[in-house]
Amino acid sequence: MGILAHPDDESLGMGGAFARYAREGVETFLITATRGERGRFRDLRGEARPPMPVVARAREGELRAAARVLGVREVHFLDYVDGDLDRAEPAEAIARIVGHLRRLNPQVVVTFAPDGAYGHPDHIAISQFTTAAIVAAADPAFPAPGAPPHAVAKLYYLAWTRAKWDAYQAAFKQLATTVDGVERRATPWPDWAITTVVDTAAYWAVAWEAISCHETQLAIYTKLADLPPEYHRSLWGTQEFYRAFSLVNGGRKRETDLFEGLR
Repeated sequence: MGILAHPDDESLGMGGAFARYAREGVETFLITATRGERGRFRDLRGEARPPMPVVARAREGELRAAARVLGVREVHFLDYVDGDLDRAEPAEAIARIVGHLRRLNPQVVVTFAPDGAYGHPDHIAISQFTTAAIVAAADPAFPAPGAPPHAVAKLYYLAWTRAKWDAYQAAFKQLATTVDGVERRATPWPDWAITTVVDTAAYWAVAWEAISCHETQLAIYTKLADLPPEYHRSLWGTQEFYRAFSLVNGGRKRETDLFEGLR
């Protein structure tokens, strides 16, 4: 199960992993917190931006199309507004995620790391809510209707290598966000901190097809299409993760499979 913040996080962030595991027969699920209604919307060139509900409907449709390409079995939304997730009531947000965890019983959960990739407040919030919800889902004392407690076996955070960030920067020049007047920039993970590298080279074309489903975002994604082959290999050939916890394995040996210890 991926638990992420916006439409396109699933394709850009971990599309290769979703595609690989779905094609290996793993049941994959996606929980998305918002519909991305404040995100970029086409190349308007001075035209009026559509109202947020119009953007939300378009981006939801794009996400569902991308999920079909990736082989995701079910998509669910937490129904928060893009940009407001870090101001959501924590108990409510955690309970919503707990409901999905207890209903679907995933063995493995993937989400953003605590730094939110490049400091995006929604990414940070979904990381915190997801981590808390995994603890709560296993606690019989935590109230959530409809299903018994469920213990997730493994939690992973999305990690980014220097090579991957270099590829993104080559396309976008800089990846940064300004929060409360302070600019936040991406900080790549040191190589030694990455616990898991999943080979997705055979699925990069599927990931790219899923990315292309996000048509309202193509004004920025076309820059990725123009990158040289070595950057595409860095972006899509592998997916890196940090194993935040595991009930089934450990140690410093680098994994090549999110299901190591569960096979």
